Order: sequence, then structure tokens, then C-alpha cells
Amino acid sequence: MKRNPNPIEVQKNNPLHGVRLTTIMDALYAQYGWEGLAERVNLNCFKSNPTMKSSLNFIQKTQWAREKIEQLYVETLKAAPTEASERPAKPSPFTAIKPKK
Repeated sequence: MKRNPNPIEVQKNNPLHGVRLTTIMDALYAQYGWEGLAERVNLNCFKSNPTMKSSLNFIQKTQWAREKIEQLYVETLKAAPTEASERPAKPSPFTAIKPKK
């Protein structure tokens, strides 16, 4: 009987592994705001009376919406500067995200 590979090894190249949807949404909101999110992902929860709670609720229940949000997050991560000299003076929302209270 063959043993299953270590899940961490299987997921080591997956940028979404271990990242919660709330963390993804906090980062995207900090980067783009509601208007910017509505421009990038056509979801009514970003256009009409947007709140974090209602947006998370919809995205958690709707697989296609979650896939679009995750795709935007990955694209945003790839576009973020990696070299210290390229980093903006303002800290990136993808480094240390603290939930809003």
C-alpha cells in the first residue's frame, strides 16, 4: 500500500494554500476598494451597498464567484513587487494584514 504524500509538499506551489477567504478579501479591499473590485470582478455584492460581511457570505456560497476572487488575488500577488528596491514606501496590503474591527 502506497502512502499519501505530505499535504504540505503537494501544496507548496499553491499560493492559496492556507489562506482564508477573509484574508483574501481584506487584502483585495485594501488594494482596490469596493469600486475597484466591482471593476475587476462583476459582482453585485461589490456594487450595491457593499459590506465585507455580505460579500464574504455571497462568495462563500457561490463557487464561481470564489474562483474569480481567488484568481484576482493570485494575479495581484504576482503583480506585487518582490525586490526591496521596487517596493513602494507604503506597505503592501499583502504583507501583514490585520482584520478591521
